[in-house]
Amino acid sequence: MPELAAQTVIDPATALPHVAQPGAMIAPARTALVVVDVQVDFAAPHGVVAGYGADMTESDKAVDRIEDLIAAARAAGVTVAFMRVMTRPESDSQALKTWMARRGSPGGEAICRIGSGGEDYWRVAPRPGDIEIAKLAYSSFHGTDLDMQLRARGIDTMVMTGLTTDCCVDSTTRDAFHRNYHTFVVSDACAAAEPDLHVHALKAMAQHCSLLTTSAAVVEAWRA
Repeated sequence: MPELAAQTVIDPATALPHVAQPGAMIAPARTALVVVDVQVDFAAPHGVVAGYGADMTESDKAVDRIEDLIAAARAAGVTVAFMRVMTRPESDSQALKTWMARRGSPGGEAICRIGSGGEDYWRVAPRPGDIEIAKLAYSSFHGTDLDMQLRARGIDTMVMTGLTTDCCVDSTTRDAFHRNYHTFVVSDACAAAEPDLHVHALKAMAQHCSLLTTSAAVVEAWRA
């Protein structure tokens, strides 16, 4: 019986068009590395998302690469900006609570509560001089001064990483585009609860508002 030819497994995310050499497009002086929602409730094995039974493997891999990107950014003098959700019961919008109830998840809005520990950063931490944004909604621009802080530093380009690809990374990237920022989504430094959500979100952003690149390409550009 003839042997079957070995099949090459292609990662759907890396099969999408990527910028292999971002180079001067992400020059340190005008670029921010944006780290979205790398927090206990979203990324830690004892957080809320893991408690729902989610497989955290891809999130762990993404955070590994985010750690490398933060180190490379600091060495190159790139602004590092940390986004995180911080909520209280009284800050939950009626739309959010109603949506959760109607989809059969009443109380599902209770995540990253201030004082619970779930709002804390996970495996990453800001340093003096970094940008820190506390937010209630998916977009890091909504109800915050992120735009003002970026413009005050002469930033016009955002390198996007974090959790989750299809939610807060997507929302922040689209809002950045609407505010005239150039955006690069680091496909292997983001993750979603399901592989299909990750790939489809990347594909949609690449189609409409962003360029995709990899963590290795970004690190190489910042080391040049």
